[in-house]
Amino acid sequence: MASFGNAFSSSIGKKLIMGITGLFLVLFLIVHCFLNALIFFNDGGLTFNQGADFMAHNWLIRAGEIVLFVGLLAHIFQGARLTFQNQASRPVKYAVHDGKSNSKWYSRSMGLLGTLLLIFLIVHLSNFWFVSRFTGIPSHDANGFEDLFAVMKVTFSNVWLVILYVLAMVSLCYHLLHGFASAFQTLGWNHPKYNGLISGFGVWYSIIISVLFAAMPIAMYTGLIK
Repeated sequence: MASFGNAFSSSIGKKLIMGITGLFLVLFLIVHCFLNALIFFNDGGLTFNQGADFMAHNWLIRAGEIVLFVGLLAHIFQGARLTFQNQASRPVKYAVHDGKSNSKWYSRSMGLLGTLLLIFLIVHLSNFWFVSRFTGIPSHDANGFEDLFAVMKVTFSNVWLVILYVLAMVSLCYHLLHGFASAFQTLGWNHPKYNGLISGFGVWYSIIISVLFAAMPIAMYTGLIK
């Protein structure tokens, strides 16, 4: 048991946890983005509210929500540990080492990008998840579902929150650009034959997911979605 614990507390073990939880979060983002994209039906939120109601009352989704929360905490915790560990192991940069020539800037800035996303996540959860799970939605739509769409309209009427969400999605995009391919490499799922495909898919995934998420608050603030 001790050896098992030591394996996951090692540098490699920490990276494995980051890879596993990272890919789980990648799958979650697909589901979450699909649900939120229902606002683009532009039917006053009826389709979105119905989808949100299904997600809120589906036992599989609710169980996954718990797993997601645990995985998210593990991802944040291990990410912070790796960042501090890397900084501590090299307190003085080598004079001849040029990090810019060996890696992208966002690969070297995962700690900063992760911190920005953590701040955004706290704001996001307080605006939506906490309201829907613990305070209750005060109004219902024409179909009798809790009107989360109305909550979105109120939230995204604040230009500063819209700006925060857009900037957070820029951070998310860069975070995914590094993390997607890195997770496959860490888990040993990379192969010269497929690395190009994995890298290309990761780039398109990162851009599409981030652009869709960023487009939602912009569309609601500008009145394109009513």
